[in-house]
Amino acid sequence: IGPPTVLGDRSFFSRRLPEQEHPQFCVTEADGTERVLIDPSTLSDDHTTTLDTVSLSKEGDRLAYTLSEGGNEESVMRVMDVATGEVIDGPIDRTRYGTAAFLPGGESYFYVRRLAPEDVPEGEDLFHRRVYLHKVGTDPGEDELIFGEAEEKTAYFGVSTSRDGRWLAVSVSLGTAPRNDLYLADLAGDRQLKPVQKDVDAQTYGTVHTDGRLYIFTNLDAPKGRLVVADPQAPTSEHWVDLLPETDDVLTDYTLTDDAVVAVRQHDVVSQITVHDLQTGEARTTVDLPGLGSANVSSRPEGGHEVWIGYTDDVTPFQVLHYDVATGQTKTWAEAPGAVSAEGISAKQVFFTSKDGTQIPMFVIARDDIELDGQRPTILYGYGGFNIAMEPGYSSNVLGWVEQGGVYAIANLRGGSEYGEEWHRAGMRANKQNVFDDFIGAGEWLVANRYTSPDHLGISGGSNGGLLVGAALTQRPDLFRSVVCSAPLLDMVRYEQFSIGRTWNDEYGTADDPDELQWLLGYSPYHHVHEGTEYPAVLFTSFDSDSRTDPCHARKMCAALQWATTAVDRPILFRREAKVGHAARSITRTIDLSVDTFTWNAAQLGLKLPD
Repeated sequence: IGPPTVLGDRSFFSRRLPEQEHPQFCVTEADGTERVLIDPSTLSDDHTTTLDTVSLSKEGDRLAYTLSEGGNEESVMRVMDVATGEVIDGPIDRTRYGTAAFLPGGESYFYVRRLAPEDVPEGEDLFHRRVYLHKVGTDPGEDELIFGEAEEKTAYFGVSTSRDGRWLAVSVSLGTAPRNDLYLADLAGDRQLKPVQKDVDAQTYGTVHTDGRLYIFTNLDAPKGRLVVADPQAPTSEHWVDLLPETDDVLTDYTLTDDAVVAVRQHDVVSQITVHDLQTGEARTTVDLPGLGSANVSSRPEGGHEVWIGYTDDVTPFQVLHYDVATGQTKTWAEAPGAVSAEGISAKQVFFTSKDGTQIPMFVIARDDIELDGQRPTILYGYGGFNIAMEPGYSSNVLGWVEQGGVYAIANLRGGSEYGEEWHRAGMRANKQNVFDDFIGAGEWLVANRYTSPDHLGISGGSNGGLLVGAALTQRPDLFRSVVCSAPLLDMVRYEQFSIGRTWNDEYGTADDPDELQWLLGYSPYHHVHEGTEYPAVLFTSFDSDSRTDPCHARKMCAALQWATTAVDRPILFRREAKVGHAARSITRTIDLSVDTFTWNAAQLGLKLPD
């Protein structure tokens, strides 16, 4: 179950019951009546239609949502009347990653759409987005163009409007670059989008609150993040005033109430929540959480004193807590359907030293009663990129492995956001090898501390994590017995030629630059497969409709390893799956994939499964 969006007397939330293939999007009315608004499971016979995004009107009476088919993430937007469930607008195609920003009354909204194919230069059909203003019920071909013509072809746009509809904010990111431009327009004034931040190497996102102030989250001059305020009539950085200054911990989330800022900071990857005065930023109190986990916060857009906290940790399914700022009382708002017992299983945080002396955190999940004999079947997981933190979080797959006596470790590698933007940049571009060194160091720590041995150590990763395990298996094939490499990038010389790869060259570098090509060649897994090497057993999992990481990476790497390896007892296999993509999938498909990957690891690493 997910945290709610509460608008007036309605609460909107997502939930998946045990028998359902996909989460449903639901609403609870003022009288407690609950209705399902969108059930993706009913939209296709094979359950391959997925709900991608939802956006609510200010009044909570209209819902813009996007759907895609077969895992391709090529979203189509529609608008629903919440009271009747009737679709009153759309479909509007070419709205990949799209959300809507409604104006008051719900009759119009800003949104982002790709250009029509006939308007795009040949070979660039995945790019070229624009911001439009659309009136419900009209032809989208007649929408008003608001922004984007002067921007780069790889630009992604985000749109939001203030509660009163006066202010429009547009953020601009070039691919996945760790910086963005931010514009603000006074829709009651000249309606011109003017820069809050432009051509600055920092991330900045802002919204005008009901009190009329512009609240800006930024890492400008603050790699761990800070919250500043400004007058929206004078929004540029020389006018910013710190409300929550940068601290030693990473600011990951915040929400506003009538008189408070409720902030989430991360200390050594573990969330902590504090309450601050809205005017001065002075700390008032802390909010106790159930354990050492991760949290996010939300509140009523129209104000009030209620806050909803989403929480999970490695042994606790996601739950939603309700916190009252006025009374300081916390209670459970909702728990995930069904019952889970994780008794006798613990997650322990450890720290190890990487190759260059950097201290790296890692969570190790295991049964309390296991003996550390150096022979325990162990899976090491990591990601290490794109400013994404591997925070504590519940996984039934992981606990299933641990329940049978295995160990599961999650390393918090550089390249993520665990310690802010500096941690991210220490694992990107020319520094990418640090990520692989961190991961190899994690494996060596598990062996040295007698959790496992190379014959019982497996590694797992997907997408950028697939690149991670591909690099690890080619750099240290002696350290691992088994590899699960899912939806990977592996040919780093040509990754920009496929799908949306060109949007990632700020993270990795580009082969078009001779110096950056040398970075890529230094670790590109496909280019470091050597004939006559005893490689680990490898299972590649690939998805035909993947529109992010092209399946060609896994195919060619699988072929190369089959040609090169001398380990005849360590198979190298390719698992192909049709009509699914990089992200959302039905629960049956998720279970099938998990069964194959975890039984693969059990067979390779020696985990004894029940009959």
